[in-house]
Amino acid sequence: MASPSPALEGITVLDLSTVGPGPRCTRILADYGAKVVKIGAPRAGLQIEPAKWAYGGGRGWTHTRIDLKSTDGKAEFLALARGADVVLESYRPGVVDRLGIGYDAVRAVNPRIVYCSTSGYGQNGPASKWAGHDVNYLAMGGYLAMSSRRADGAPALPGATIADAAAGGMHAALAILAALLRRAKTGAGAFLDVAVADGVLSLMSLAIEQHLATGAEMVPGGDLLTGRYACYDVYRARDGKWIAVGAIEPAFWANLCNLLGCEAWIAHQTDDAVQDAVRADLRAAFATRDRDEWVAALAAADTCVAPVYEVAELLRDPHFAARGAFAEGHVAPVLAGQR
Repeated sequence: MASPSPALEGITVLDLSTVGPGPRCTRILADYGAKVVKIGAPRAGLQIEPAKWAYGGGRGWTHTRIDLKSTDGKAEFLALARGADVVLESYRPGVVDRLGIGYDAVRAVNPRIVYCSTSGYGQNGPASKWAGHDVNYLAMGGYLAMSSRRADGAPALPGATIADAAAGGMHAALAILAALLRRAKTGAGAFLDVAVADGVLSLMSLAIEQHLATGAEMVPGGDLLTGRYACYDVYRARDGKWIAVGAIEPAFWANLCNLLGCEAWIAHQTDDAVQDAVRADLRAAFATRDRDEWVAALAAADTCVAPVYEVAELLRDPHFAARGAFAEGHVAPVLAGQR
């Protein structure tokens, strides 16, 4: 049976973004089959082209350079916008209007356009003009305050650009897809104001809703998913590598305890009084075998165990290889409905 056409085949996206959530968003759209036209500024002396792994490339991507500050450049961009489906920009609020390429200008030549403005803090509000990067949005949205602590007591920085990728890029892609779906029904375009800090609030919804419901002060390590209990933690194996345990459900916890020889703790999964002792026994058990030995013994036995991989190890993992995750020289996730 022939594979279905990519879901966004025939959709053209003009990408005015440079770094942050914009390229993450258009990379998602390209993976689903959209044609992405990356629009950059004219060269000024010797410049290095953006790396594909950093800003997207490969399937569905083309690049062009336009001087958007010039009259001819503005006209060239609007000509492209006339035949496009989506425009995505990541300038500070107000810049695209001053350039004459904002939503109203594009809508005048293409009423069906879906115009997405991505920014750190949104198009309005007291913080809308602030400069920022991933760590700032995570701070503003409460994520850092709920992170584990460094030795000096400061919140630990995450190992990935979570705000740009999830709170910003995925947030923007979802909003664009919803707007395209509505356009298919009504014929109307849309303006989308996607703020990364707003997206971080969505990532923090469990903690926010728990605080609203109970009034409890939310602190790192204070609940099930941030390390309160030994059943949801990371443990060092004999070879110094780490194992992640997420045995939340009692049945999974019982399976893990039985296989580790820690049966005595099955009935004490959420007993705060003994969590230090439970952790000590789990640490001792995991220290008796290498990480991959434990994964082989536990992962398929309904224990919610997984290896903590280093980046280089990802490329050698047979599961990701079987799913074609690193095709074409970059991360190419298997997308729903694309087989």
